This record gives sequence, C-alpha cells and structure tokens, in this order.
Amino acid sequence: MAIEILMPALSPTMEEGTLAKWLVKEGDTVAAGDLLAEIETDKATMEFEAVDEGVVGKILVAAGTEGVKVNTPIAVMLDEGESAADISSAPAKAEAPAAKQTEAAPQAASAAKTAPAAPKSAEGDRVFASPLARRIAAEKGIDLAGITGSGPHGRIVKADVEGAKAAPAAADAETPAPKAATPVAAAPSGPSSDAVVAMYQGRAYEEVKLDGMRKTIAARLTEAKQTVPHFYLRREIRLDALMKFRAELNKQLEPRGVKLSVNDFIIKACALALQAVPDANAVWAGDKVLRLKPSDVAVAVAIEGGLFTPVLKDAEMKSLSALSAEMKDLAKRARDRKLAPQEYQGGTFAISNLGMFGIENFDAVINPPHGAILAVGAGLKKPVVGTDGELTVATVMSVTLSVDHRVIDGALGAELLRQIVENLENPMVMLA
Repeated sequence: MAIEILMPALSPTMEEGTLAKWLVKEGDTVAAGDLLAEIETDKATMEFEAVDEGVVGKILVAAGTEGVKVNTPIAVMLDEGESAADISSAPAKAEAPAAKQTEAAPQAASAAKTAPAAPKSAEGDRVFASPLARRIAAEKGIDLAGITGSGPHGRIVKADVEGAKAAPAAADAETPAPKAATPVAAAPSGPSSDAVVAMYQGRAYEEVKLDGMRKTIAARLTEAKQTVPHFYLRREIRLDALMKFRAELNKQLEPRGVKLSVNDFIIKACALALQAVPDANAVWAGDKVLRLKPSDVAVAVAIEGGLFTPVLKDAEMKSLSALSAEMKDLAKRARDRKLAPQEYQGGTFAISNLGMFGIENFDAVINPPHGAILAVGAGLKKPVVGTDGELTVATVMSVTLSVDHRVIDGALGAELLRQIVENLENPMVMLA
C-alpha cells in the first residue's frame, strides 16, 4: 500500500515550514532512520528521518518550497512490490478516516498522526503494516490485528511491534486520548494590514516578508504581555569585587584557553539564587504551578532576524568554566540555527543582557511559562557613598527582574533578587 509522507511538526510552535532540501530522490530505497529531507522550522533547520522502510515513489513538494503546512503530504512511499503506477490508486484517505487532519495542535517529532486502530482493507481481513514490522511480528508471534499503528494513516511500523510486548495495544485503547489545548482567543492587535499600508501610500518603503521565527516571536510575546501579569523589581549591583575576581581567575585559566565573561557569573548567580529561594524556581502551568528542583536557566541570544533562549540545565551544579564553554557552544549553534528543540525549551528563569550594547537599564518581557526574567544593563562608573560615608567611584550595573505575579509574589521576588545581588557582589561565595 502506497503511503503518504506528511510534513512533520518539528517544534511545538511549528504550523508551517520550508522544505529546504531533499536528501533522497524518486526511486531511492530507504530504511527506518534514514534522512529524507532538511526542513526549516520557525526556529531552526532540522533533518527529517524516515519512520519506516520503503521506496520513494513520488516527491510531491519541491525543494525550496516555503509555507508548507504541517501534515501536508510531501512525498509518497511505495511498499514492497509496488511501483510508481500504483500511486494514483492508493486508497490511503479512504482507509484511514480516523487519521483525518484536524486543526488541533500537530504531533511533534513525527511525520504521521496516530490512528486509533490498525486500518483494514475493504475486505476487512488485511492489516496494513510495513514488511519489516510483519517480519518482527512473525518472529515474536504477535497478532498485528491487535496493534495500534503510529505510521502514516495508522500503518504499523517497526517501533509499534518492538514496543508491543511492553505496551500492548489493548492497554493503549483504554487510555483516553489527551485533550487538545484550548486555543487562546486572539485579541485585537491594532489596525489591519491594509489599513496600515494605506497610511503610507505615496511614501517610499520596502515590504519585509515575515519568516516563521518573526511570526512566532510576535505571537508569543503578544500573548505574554496580554496574559502574564508582569511586575518589576529594580536593583543596582556594585561590580568592583566581581571584576577584580574575574581578572584573577582569567589570568589563572589563561593556560587552559578559558576566559570567563561577566555573563557567566550572572548565570551562576541566578542559578544559585534559585536554589536559595526554591519557591521562586517555578513556572505557570495553566491550572497549577510547577516547582523545579534543578536550576535550568535560559539565556537570550540575538541572531539575525530574531532570538533564541537556549537553556543551561542544572546550572547550579556546573563550574564557571563549564558554564562558559556550554554557553559559547549554545550561542554559536543558535546563530547557525542548529539547536535541537530540547535545547531551547524549558527552564524556569531567563536572562537578557543588553549591557554590551551600552543599554543602562530596560524591562524584559517574560517568555512563558517562565516565572521571571532578569534584564541586565551595562556596568558604568558612578559616584557612590562608601561604607565609611565618603563619596567614591564604583562600577555599578542596573538590573530589572520581570516577574509573573501568578507564580511569584512581591516579597518572594524581592528575596530572589536580593540573593542574585549578594552572589554578584560577593563572587567568591559562588565557589564555596
């Protein structure tokens, strides 16, 4: 039976993508796990693997095609003994009505939707499964009629048969399907596109097409400001002790080729502060709050056309040099759009540092479901009153903590920020 290969959802926010490049051609034989294509999502360029073996019978979407909707057929795979002439007569849609595309959130990391039961032919006695799945089932003595297929249109593939013993289909059938997330109602977002264009009639301008990343940023941050009750806490941090300590460490680490940045200390300070104030190490989960035990800290990285927030997991456990190396690697791959989804999803807390651009202070927008984000400004020489009451000059950095009031109340947020400030003003404590 010829089966359709569908445009996969390779990230949670992906609704459409660009089929950047085919890595196979018509007539090629592929096995499960072989790379089929490179697909540009709203965040990165990712490789798409075959879920089963077969022959590429026909490519339906050409390389370079933009705006391909998730679950749109992009190619047809032929089964053993079939030819390209069989494609037009393949009864895929008629045989798997339960796999009809809906507007519910698409399933990520798979090209196919899961059907509720293994589809049978019009005669009622044939179960559609790949040749490899059939061979494995025969070796194990498994009845394919009782297996739920996860391949295109409910077709049984290798992974279904291999997992059948540990997770029988009967148990799966009794498990209710997860409810689709209730979509957030779109709020009015200002004048229509045509109305805005009309305002500038007669003026010279260039129309810039929105790519997937820019659309996602616009949607998520609009949602954040409309649904997350932000409040802001501000502090100034004296950096002189940190700058001196950093210079000493960098001198000692120079033979190893390690150079610590101020941002590395900020990451560590925030990670330790989340451990000191565990109630603030939390995210909003709709009808509950999740309090995490590790400190998973996201850091905003600017790239051409947008930004990423890669997550440094278990940051409280890592040395400054380890955090520095990991951050450099994540930032480089973010700019190349080579991050995997699990590397920029999650975390409870984020850092956005614009100090290197000379920005003294600003308010950052929380990236849901994070509970807070720290906006970091530039360190500047300023007159301050010393502990002895005398006027002196110190390097001062302004920070603003944006907090989700559903997760963190004012006093708790103030305690978290106090811990961050103390860690940065007494940097040796972070090594204890």
